[in-house]
Amino acid sequence: MVCQVLCAVGLFCALRSCQLVINKSRSGNPWFYYAAPQTFYGLAGRAWPWLAATATLLLCWGLWLGFLVAPTDFQQGEGYRIIFVHVPASWMSMVIYMAMAFWSVLGLTFNTRLSGMMTRALAPTGALFAFLSLWTGALWGKPMWGAWWVWDARLTSELILFFLYLGYIALTSAIDDTRRGDRAGALVAIVGAINVPIIYFSVKWWNTLHQGASVSLTKSPSMAAVMLWGMLLMAMAFWLYTVALVLYRVRTLILQRERHAAWVQELPEVQP
Repeated sequence: MVCQVLCAVGLFCALRSCQLVINKSRSGNPWFYYAAPQTFYGLAGRAWPWLAATATLLLCWGLWLGFLVAPTDFQQGEGYRIIFVHVPASWMSMVIYMAMAFWSVLGLTFNTRLSGMMTRALAPTGALFAFLSLWTGALWGKPMWGAWWVWDARLTSELILFFLYLGYIALTSAIDDTRRGDRAGALVAIVGAINVPIIYFSVKWWNTLHQGASVSLTKSPSMAAVMLWGMLLMAMAFWLYTVALVLYRVRTLILQRERHAAWVQELPEVQP
């Protein structure tokens, strides 16, 4: 999880730094310049196709390593290969929710319109990964534990995370006033963020059936190098997929909310 956050922050800073150098003269405060939907719309349009293409390549590479190249586990046999989807999906479900909380704090602090749109754009993908984590976990747990589901601390807290995503989506969709909906959703995202460290540390705080961390920054990997590379490639593919999809989705939200603005009417894609 820490690795994913560091990668996310690194790439985000790199993209923002490049754009700030190019456009530094356009605004006295470049950070607020990029908080404007009009500016971010163009940046997202240029970035998402490249991110999506890279994610596709990494996904194919990771699946090839995980399902065709990696050796069979001596204890779990071929069934262990579900980890190449389950573990990265679980990581992303937590990282995305923390990203939602981050944008929510920015939105409530600076009252930026983009923050609410970014949070809304993240939520469906986070819910998808949380569901994928639960579903692949059940497929893995049945042959290993003899049950599709147990009320384990890790599984239960991940299920709560899935419900938090659904609750956020339902709440923001039910409020017609988008700005009020953004503020209400921000409170849900911020309060619900306390569940993320509970998920991560549940295997240390309680006696659970779920195994410990698959990858640790403080310990040498306990799996073969090809297994580790397959898992990391899948994690990076999922992360780039998330960024690409969020940028694509936020462009749609910008068009919906700014449809009466003059700059939107001048866009080639909205011309009749």
